[in-house]
Amino acid sequence: MRVAERDYSTEFESLEKSLAGIESVLDVKKLEQQVHELEQEAGAPDLWNDPENAQKVTSALSRTQSTLNKVKALRGRLVDLPVMLELAESESDAKALDDFNKEIDSLTKAIGDLEVQTLLSGEYDHRDALVTIRSEAGGVDAADWAEMVSRMFLRYCERHSLSVNVLETSYAEEAGIKSTTFKVSGPYVYGTLSVEQGTHRLVRISPFDSQNRRHTSFAGVEVVPVVEQSDHIEIDEKDIRVDVYRSSGPGGQGVNTTDSAVRITHIPTGIVVSCQNERSQIQNRATAMAVLQSKLLEKRNQEERAKIDALRGDTSGSWGNQIRSYVLHPYQMVKDHRTDYETGNTQAVLDGDLDGFIEAGIKWRRLARAR
Repeated sequence: MRVAERDYSTEFESLEKSLAGIESVLDVKKLEQQVHELEQEAGAPDLWNDPENAQKVTSALSRTQSTLNKVKALRGRLVDLPVMLELAESESDAKALDDFNKEIDSLTKAIGDLEVQTLLSGEYDHRDALVTIRSEAGGVDAADWAEMVSRMFLRYCERHSLSVNVLETSYAEEAGIKSTTFKVSGPYVYGTLSVEQGTHRLVRISPFDSQNRRHTSFAGVEVVPVVEQSDHIEIDEKDIRVDVYRSSGPGGQGVNTTDSAVRITHIPTGIVVSCQNERSQIQNRATAMAVLQSKLLEKRNQEERAKIDALRGDTSGSWGNQIRSYVLHPYQMVKDHRTDYETGNTQAVLDGDLDGFIEAGIKWRRLARAR
């Protein structure tokens, strides 16, 4: 876009309106007061006499400071924009004008991202997330599709500089995966990725069908928040069964020569978790227990939400768990069935470009909760 084509005054007004709305929703003065109070708590000499409370205080302080600093930084950048434009135009400097355009585009995106983040007000939205992807109906195509979905999310995390730790992967015999679980770390990761939970449906010409017929396959995505010590998810040792086995890679190849992989079954609920990424059995057991705690926490939350929905007479979710369709044949389209957001650029989506779907999902969820 050439400089002459841009209406900067309108862009300034739009950015000012968006940022002012964010500042109002977040209540900057209240955030400043919260930071002040949390700093006093964090500075108490006896803070670490209670490690559980200390962790809660320091986490809250870090999170609140980060939000406050982000809002103030955006306000500072917005205030500087008219000055930058005036200098660039007065000097008739093409490079300065180009730098200004890059800055206003960058600021527009940053304010848009924070605007979406302000919608993430759930109790666990600020936490890291555990993502589990499983192949569902569709045989070998479903296993291949589950691996494609896993790659899609890993590429999304890479695009957003989110830390990923793959905890366990179970490979299918012919192609693809049966399941995989990975931890994603970053600000508001759970709140962001939780809108991706559900069944993802693929329609394509099967590469595994010698007659080149069209197949439909399904992959399930589960997203749960990572537990903190303060969540009090007690697990009785009598309620779990621990199995150890040898880690394996694609094609059944062993990736470890000892039985260090751990599988834990929670007998009362039937929940099974595995971990094979660490070298020692002790480390894998500890990681698997943390994953089990997260899944039990999510189960408890789902039960609580179900009770509330029953009282409300909630009739949402008529599509069941199927949230999105990815059609590669006879036409190209990815469509979310909850928000109606869609795109014809299927390859970009499969390469991790999920921003539009996630933003629409977060807004849809907020409206659904408000009903």
